[in-house]
Amino acid sequence: METLVYSQCTTHGGGVLKSGGGGAVSVLGFPLQHLKPHTLPGSKKKQSFGAIKASLAKTEVALLRIGTRGSPLALAQAHETRNKLMASHPELAEEGAIEIVVIKTTGDKILSQPLADIGGKGLFTKEIDEALINGDIDIAVHSMKDVPTYLPEKTILPCNLKREDVRDAFISLSASSLAELPAGSVVGTASLRRKSQILHRYPSLKVEDNFRGNVQTRLRKLNEGVVQATLLALAGLRRLSMTENVTSTLSIDEMLPAVAQGAIGIACRSDDEKMASYLASLNHEETRLAVSCERAFLLTLDGSCRTPIAGYASKDEDGNCIFKGLVASPDGTRVLETSRKGSYHFEDMVSMGKDAGKELLSRAGPGFFDS
Repeated sequence: METLVYSQCTTHGGGVLKSGGGGAVSVLGFPLQHLKPHTLPGSKKKQSFGAIKASLAKTEVALLRIGTRGSPLALAQAHETRNKLMASHPELAEEGAIEIVVIKTTGDKILSQPLADIGGKGLFTKEIDEALINGDIDIAVHSMKDVPTYLPEKTILPCNLKREDVRDAFISLSASSLAELPAGSVVGTASLRRKSQILHRYPSLKVEDNFRGNVQTRLRKLNEGVVQATLLALAGLRRLSMTENVTSTLSIDEMLPAVAQGAIGIACRSDDEKMASYLASLNHEETRLAVSCERAFLLTLDGSCRTPIAGYASKDEDGNCIFKGLVASPDGTRVLETSRKGSYHFEDMVSMGKDAGKELLSRAGPGFFDS
């Protein structure tokens, strides 16, 4: 397993990457011509998560090691976690107290094939989970929509940070919305959830479903004319301070989001009370409950990378939980939807998610996802 350790200098905002497994030091991400100036090469203004440079390892032993993927978005999420820990716990605000360990996952290594083809669960979490279990890191920061519905033995996920905007962003250089794209236009996405909903509403469009890579890579491909449009999670663009690239934002009714989209989850070992205590101080309970409802829905459907599934739980103005769920055939010819309303409490919300999943399973019937 190749790991890179990112030691953050908390007093100066800089950072260093050092190899933790013999691999070469690398920085991911490609700028676009139309990105903000601070994202372009040679810009003096730093990214929000600090400059990255090769350097010798620090000699101090970190009090807490954060495991993460190495994409710019994953690093931004790791730094958001680090900053919240520093703000809540003075001992973690000392220089060198927190290290960020970058771990390359299976999903990051295999970019030539659609996610559905390399299949399985945990494509973006498996190696990070292994590092956590083995004691190479103390906590693991994940995009919750990448986390399988089961957790590995000896780990718990007690913390969700406050959720970002769950909606999808439409990005195009030639049209202001999906509806304005001419027939035959190609939309790039690696998500079968997005693909099925696009084709269901706009069957005249084409979808390139192996549109892989981090946010910067996908925007570069769009800029080069590989596709005419793409959809990205608005949450990721916000965390990267790249919302200037958004052409328009799709409503929940237009594009139901992925289960747990916009939520960050933080795991630790089940026997590590100190880390569990740290994470408890960061947990946003409203987000955790919503994510639990959505994941109960996904678990009931036994969703995989080959199953277009969407689900979203939110709190209405009266404090109740509103859940919307969707399953679709991969080609988008059939879309089944359902909704639930109930109290905003853990047991009730998990039951709502499960019940909605059972309903759609029953309505879909055998062979639905094979069409």
